[in-house]
Amino acid sequence: MKYVIIGNSTAAVGCIEGIRSADKTGPITVISDEPYPVYSRPLISYLLYGKTDEERMKYRPDDFYEKNGVKTLFGVKAEKIDASGKQVLLGSGESVPYDKLLVATGSRPFVPPMAGLETVEKKFSFMKLDDAKELGAALTPESRVLIIGAGLIGLKCAEGIRHLVKSIEVVDLADRILPSILDEEGSAMVQKHIAVQDISFTLGDSVAIFHGNEATLKSGKKISFDVLVVAVGVRPNTQIAADAGCRVGRGVTIDSRSATSVADIYAAGDCCECRDLTTGTDRILAILPNAYLQGETAGINMAGGEKSFDKAIPMNAIGFFGLHIITAGNYDGEVWTEQSGDTYKKLVSKDGLLRGFILIGDVARAGIYTSLIREQTPLDTIDYELIKRKPQLMAFTMQQRAVKLGGAKQ
Repeated sequence: MKYVIIGNSTAAVGCIEGIRSADKTGPITVISDEPYPVYSRPLISYLLYGKTDEERMKYRPDDFYEKNGVKTLFGVKAEKIDASGKQVLLGSGESVPYDKLLVATGSRPFVPPMAGLETVEKKFSFMKLDDAKELGAALTPESRVLIIGAGLIGLKCAEGIRHLVKSIEVVDLADRILPSILDEEGSAMVQKHIAVQDISFTLGDSVAIFHGNEATLKSGKKISFDVLVVAVGVRPNTQIAADAGCRVGRGVTIDSRSATSVADIYAAGDCCECRDLTTGTDRILAILPNAYLQGETAGINMAGGEKSFDKAIPMNAIGFFGLHIITAGNYDGEVWTEQSGDTYKKLVSKDGLLRGFILIGDVARAGIYTSLIREQTPLDTIDYELIKRKPQLMAFTMQQRAVKLGGAKQ
């Protein structure tokens, strides 16, 4: 059985380890247009911050590929999937045959049309290791940096480079920062914390036109800068799967086995859309745990095993200048909140289940809340009033505690 994986991030690692749990010897080939062994993408901001280095960014040890019998084609672009001939065509003109294929092509930066953008000399994205290296090389202690986007990517970039530059201005069309994961109260708290680092925000506004190193916003405000970072968002890389005949919505459509609509082609990670357990809808859930579990599920099924993953939920664990944040699920339902100083907790329940939460500051034992959402534990079977304030196993029945501690089966 010949296995081929397009992409080399978290989902690819999950797939390799899934395959090897069921098939110890079948040849595996990984094709990646990046020249690096697998690394943790969220750490690129910490590389610039000086809190990590390329060695510690590695997601698996140097001998990972050799130990797992994986042939790597790094710095090589997969141009096309020939689904009928079961081969991947490379940019070099060569082809790689497969019996089972995983598409783990991830996502790419979304750059909206902005008048005059072509006149900006120093402009960057912030998604890959090379992006971080190129941005770092362009910065000086006198650099004035303009970041378009107050989401996760833009703010992690701001954190990573703050000590390297003179000033940072963040502009976003939304009226608050991190609007995709935080409510108004949480956004205000985090913005106040980040602003202490002398990072400025212009919200509810957007760029009308660039003239070289000056941006004129739609409000009329003008911002002069030396370096531009566009971090508006990402789009899944679906084209190669779509051209192969795979069903594609916003992302590549997969089932609970990580299979696409085309025989012997699987998909995992940020390029996919899957069922969100908390809403029952299909959407893109571009986070590391889901990518790994989708990849592992694909690998096991590619190798002839049986595995389903149907507990994908939106979840983020992130921090800015020492302030920790964990969010999960959705916020449609009955709300309970608790706020004190730099600590904020929001729990959302609906139909007798915990549907989502926001934790800022004190994120200890967030895993208990995450488990309640993933396992769809009925709240009337636990001491929810206790768990609201103090997440702990004592809030569960003795049988539930035994299951969670690994001492019993459900």
